[in-house]
Amino acid sequence: MSLRSQMLIDKSFVKAQIDPRLYGSFIEHLGRAVYGGIYEPDHPTADANGFRQDAIEAIRALQVPIIRYPGGNFVSGYNWEDGVGPKKDRKRLLELAWWTTETNEVGTNEFADWAKLVGSEVMMAVNLGTRGIDDARNLIEYCNHPSGSYYSDLRISHGYKEPHRFKTWCLGNEMDGPWQIGTKTAVEYGRLANETAKVMRWVDPTIELVACGSSSSGMSTFADWEATVLDLSYDNVDYLSLHAYYNNNNNDTSNFLATSLNLDQFISSVAAICDYVKAKKRSKKKLMLSLDEWNVWHTVGTSRAEERWQIAPPEFEDVYTHEDALAVGCFLITLLKHADRVKMACMAQLINVIAPITTETGGPLWLQTTYYPFLHASIYGRGTVLHTVNSSPKYDSKDYTDVPYLESICVYDEEQGHITVFAVNRHLSEAMELDLDFRSFGEVSLIEHIVLEHEDLKAVNTKANPQHVRPHHGGLSVLDNGHVKSSLTKASWNVIRLQTKQG
Repeated sequence: MSLRSQMLIDKSFVKAQIDPRLYGSFIEHLGRAVYGGIYEPDHPTADANGFRQDAIEAIRALQVPIIRYPGGNFVSGYNWEDGVGPKKDRKRLLELAWWTTETNEVGTNEFADWAKLVGSEVMMAVNLGTRGIDDARNLIEYCNHPSGSYYSDLRISHGYKEPHRFKTWCLGNEMDGPWQIGTKTAVEYGRLANETAKVMRWVDPTIELVACGSSSSGMSTFADWEATVLDLSYDNVDYLSLHAYYNNNNNDTSNFLATSLNLDQFISSVAAICDYVKAKKRSKKKLMLSLDEWNVWHTVGTSRAEERWQIAPPEFEDVYTHEDALAVGCFLITLLKHADRVKMACMAQLINVIAPITTETGGPLWLQTTYYPFLHASIYGRGTVLHTVNSSPKYDSKDYTDVPYLESICVYDEEQGHITVFAVNRHLSEAMELDLDFRSFGEVSLIEHIVLEHEDLKAVNTKANPQHVRPHHGGLSVLDNGHVKSSLTKASWNVIRLQTKQG
């Protein structure tokens, strides 16, 4: 007998407006993300600027609204001046975050050009590892000031008359981590972040600034770090960052698919710390969150490239399974549940490095399993998140209790009249009958039921078989008097879409 679950959905129960930047991503100068990923001048599809057009097409389809750049650990040793100006004059340098050689063929201006091609804004990061306030004010002058100053005129001399006008800026990266170049204590970082934020706003008052939270909830300094950093910088920053990676290295799929509960708790905890500091300071400002690194990462903790000082060696090129796609689906649903506080999120990363897209140098491109839930959420997850009343059978796993087999959320796009339910059936061997109650919407019609499923949880897409795991539009859903009766196959990701009469 199948599992049975229900969702009661009322259009009046609005949780939050979704910021499109919830579907952001991340490209770092790491491995083949830049060189061999987005940039490969000798590739058959390369445009006049050396960008792979097959990659542009696959990324544009994701409708990624913002992309974090240039790091990541890389930024803590990066001198941005090395990546601007004539390419013939740029230095090849030892890159200490990943022990590679950085050619600096791609820098700030090239990345800005590429971001426009894929329809994305840039979330720019400043180096607070080896550098600080002076570097940050110079970089934002170079990028955002129109003209008439040294650095804005330098940009113009490099062929960019119009400023880039980057709106969102990260104040360093993972500054609590001992692996980071220029690791700081919370007090050191909080003071530096505050002073850097202050002068950057003096250059451009329109920007938004993201302070570094803990590198993960597992850091020994977690919570104390957030409270201290915000105590020192709250008035001058707009977001606090979170980073979260998960894996199934213990080959316990039921436990792995429950890790979104950990993400849920992490987000709630950081929001509570932000609100504590708000109360302590008697502030009227509500700080928002930026989950600017998240993903499944099976190779986390492995060593850097075995041979040092290579140029763009393959690193962290995880091959993602069907169960990884289900986990990513659960993480996306969790982000939507917290859309009232998480306004930006960056799936890390976008291409080749722990990414939904893989390329072969000189060869083809293919889509990993995780591409599809991200694609569906980005395209159909726009509008408002609705509070739903759910009932679902539950299970206990190694690390989690009361895990619902149904992980789900509903998004309503009132302008288009579209209702979308994202749902994961976590059960590994049984289908689930789902009753969706849409009566509050009046007359609705069923558009489609998209399903990502596979008999083999470990199934992957490869160069030889790039469509081994892919979604289909043959999901079993029937509309009956304001209810949709859906069958969610075992271990599946589901997108159920409806149209309201007024839409």
